[in-house]
Amino acid sequence: SLQDILARHLAEHGKLSDLAAHVAIHLNDTHPAIGVAELMRLLCDGHGFVWADAWHITRQVFSYTNHTLMPEALETWPVSLVQHVLPRHMEIIYRINQELLDHAAERFPDDPGMIGRLSLIDEHGERRVRMAHLSIVGSHTVNGVSALHSGLLVQTIFRDFARLWPDRFTNITNGVTPRRWLAQANRGLAGLLDDSLGQGWRADLDRLVELRGRITDAVFRDAFHSVKQANKLRLAAYIQRSTGIKVDPTSLFDVQVKRIHEYKRQLLNIMHVVSRWQAIIADPSADWVPRTVVFAGKAASSYSAAKAIIHLIHDVARTINDDPRTGGRLKVVFLPNYAVSVAEQVMPGADLSEQISTAGTEASGTGNMKLALNGALTIGTDDGANIEIRQQVGDEHIFIFGLRTPQVAALRNAGYDPMKRYADDATLRAALDAIAGGAFSPQDPARHQGLVNALLWGGDHYLLLADFPEYLAAQALVDARYRNREAWVQSAIANVAGMGAFSSDRSIREYAERIWQVPSQR
Repeated sequence: SLQDILARHLAEHGKLSDLAAHVAIHLNDTHPAIGVAELMRLLCDGHGFVWADAWHITRQVFSYTNHTLMPEALETWPVSLVQHVLPRHMEIIYRINQELLDHAAERFPDDPGMIGRLSLIDEHGERRVRMAHLSIVGSHTVNGVSALHSGLLVQTIFRDFARLWPDRFTNITNGVTPRRWLAQANRGLAGLLDDSLGQGWRADLDRLVELRGRITDAVFRDAFHSVKQANKLRLAAYIQRSTGIKVDPTSLFDVQVKRIHEYKRQLLNIMHVVSRWQAIIADPSADWVPRTVVFAGKAASSYSAAKAIIHLIHDVARTINDDPRTGGRLKVVFLPNYAVSVAEQVMPGADLSEQISTAGTEASGTGNMKLALNGALTIGTDDGANIEIRQQVGDEHIFIFGLRTPQVAALRNAGYDPMKRYADDATLRAALDAIAGGAFSPQDPARHQGLVNALLWGGDHYLLLADFPEYLAAQALVDARYRNREAWVQSAIANVAGMGAFSSDRSIREYAERIWQVPSQR
C-alpha cells in the first residue's frame, strides 16, 4: 500500500518532499504500525532521503487512533520474529528507539525509569516490539475515542509519552452512521422522523434535537410507540426463526449485543437474570414486568473464559425458558452468528441497552450509540461514551449505576475483598451458589464452578460483585419506568433526540479537519 501511495504521488507531483501536504495515513489501532518503519525504509533506501528528512516526512504523514486501554490488546511482536522476517525494519525501529530514548533522557534526566517505560522494546522476558509505542512516536497526532478514554490514555498507559509531547494527544469520540443504523435498519422510525422533521436529519443528525419538542405530544408518542412495537414484532419473529424460542413482543426487550469479554460483564447480566428468576419463583404473584433478555456476540478463539460465559448463558436460558413457574415472565435468548445483518434486526427492537463494563475499561462503544439512536434506554456504568450519552440525553432518561473510574482505582488500592461481598449479600450469594452448584447444568454440576471461583477466589478483577447491588437497584428502576408506558416512551424519544452528536459524519469531519488537515466540505 505504501509503495502504491508513493508511486501515485510521484506520478502526480514529481517529488516526495511534499508528501505530507497531500497524503494522510491513519493507523487504526496498532495492527498497521509496521507502516511507520516501512515508510522510513522506502524513503531512505528506495528514494535516497537522509534519515532526518525522511523522519520529518513520516511524522507529518502518520496519525494514530488508540481503541483500547486493555494492555493485552496493545500488540507486541517478538524481536526475534521481526529480525528474521523484516531485518531492515528492525534496524529502523532500533534507530527510532535510540533517538526517542536520547530525547527523553535529555528532557527528563531525573527519571531514569522513564526510559524503560517509553522504549519501543519491552525488555521483560522475551524481547518484544511495542507497536503502540511505535505508532505514537511515528505520528503527529494520537487520539482516543471518547472523552473518558482519551483522558485515561494520557493519565495511564501513555502517561510518559504525554509528558514528552503533551500537544500530540487529543480526543475524537466515535460515531455511527445514521444511514445504516436508522434510515436502513429502522425504516418505520425513519419515516416518522421524515414526517416530523423533514429528511434533512439524514445528512445532519443534529436535527434530531428538534424531537425534544415532541416529547409532550401525545399523538407523536403514540406513533413512536407503534413503530417500536412493530420493530419488536419483527425481532420476536427473527428470534423464533433463529433459535426456536417464542418470546412475548410486549415484554421488555433487554439487549446486550457485543463482543463477549470479561470486562464487558455479560456475566454480571446473567447473574441478574438468575437473581430475577429466583425472585419470581419466590414470589410468583408479584407484579413482575415481563422481560426478554437477549444476548449476542462472539468470543476470541482462544478466550476460554468468554466461551465459558456463552456456555453458561445457554444453560441458564434452557433452564429458565423451560420453567413453568416463571409463567413466561422471563425468557433468555442467545442469538447465533452475530453480525451486522443481525444487529440491524436487534437495534430497532430493543427497549433496554446493556452497557455495563467496569468503569475505565470501555474505550467508547458504538453499540450503545446505535441502540440509543433507535430509542433504547441505556442501563450502564459511567464508562466510555456512556458518559457523553448521559450528557446528551439527560440523567433522567438513562440508568447509571456502579463505581466510577476513580472509585474503581480506590477500591483496588484499598484491598478489594470479593468474599466479603459474597458473605454479606444473600441475593448475590444465592445467584452464585445456583451457578456454581449445578442448578443450570445438572448433568455436569461442576461445569460453571470455574467462573464463580474466578470471582470469589480469583480476585473478581472486573468488580462484578462490587457493582451487583447497584445493578439490581437500577434494574428495579427500569421495571418501574417500563410499567409507566408514557414515561418510558418519553425517555425513548429523549434518547433519539440526544443522538445527533454521535453521527459518524461529525466524527469523520473532526478527523478530517483536526488530524488529516482536510478542509471541511460543508
